[in-house]
Amino acid sequence: MSLPSTSDFIKKYQLNAKKSLGQNFILDQNFTDKIVKSAGELKDQLVLEIGPGPGSLTRSILKQDIKNLVAIEKDQRCIQILQEIKEFYQSKLTIIEQDALKIDELTIFSNQKFKIIANLPYNISTVLIFKWLKIANKISSMTLMVQKEVAQRIVAKVGDNHYGRLAVMINYLCDSKINFLVSNSVFTPPPKVTSAIVQLTPKVNNINLEEFLRLEKIVGSAFNQRRKNLKNSLQSVFKDPAKILKELNIDEKLRPENLSTSDFLKIANF
Repeated sequence: MSLPSTSDFIKKYQLNAKKSLGQNFILDQNFTDKIVKSAGELKDQLVLEIGPGPGSLTRSILKQDIKNLVAIEKDQRCIQILQEIKEFYQSKLTIIEQDALKIDELTIFSNQKFKIIANLPYNISTVLIFKWLKIANKISSMTLMVQKEVAQRIVAKVGDNHYGRLAVMINYLCDSKINFLVSNSVFTPPPKVTSAIVQLTPKVNNINLEEFLRLEKIVGSAFNQRRKNLKNSLQSVFKDPAKILKELNIDEKLRPENLSTSDFLKIANF
């Protein structure tokens, strides 16, 4: 028995990509194989995939010697395709019909470590990443397809144009890199934006959630008014930012993009 191709599945279930779900499908199995290869060693790993759609990336993951793949999909049309793929791969695939923003990953994986490999819906990609940062100690790695602009914001360094809240918060818990860029021609339908595969590798064994939330508040306030200097952009958090910055030996005239993650941590933990 062999599985129908992704194209055949799309025709069979008359699956047109829904803009409201941020769907753009990849039909080229060689390309999804390349994404999975960039995720590193998968032998005996637990893997999470978000929004598998017609299952092209899903198949590439399942071809590996993984322990189990959990696919989260809320589009009923795609569930039917995934059920057919499950018949082929049996217990290696678990399908959960749910909104990715509402799942509890730690319960799903019984508090065991897992990897994430996903072509993220562009409209919720940063929200999902922030959600996962809070449980980064339970994630071995994240190999994610995002918009090129989001990828640039993820890996940006101090002083870069793209440097902001996303780069600071990710650098606080993870190492990050862009694996490769993705031409929009690999998608059906082709999106108007270029995409990229990013790799986030958590570097922490424990998460201090209180510290995370403090840092998120400081960074959010600072970059909310990124054109202002720190003395002004931190007014919403501190009564007298200038006094605190002086105590921490941080120049109040600097702008948020001039501060490293460790500088922001000093302020957050003051």
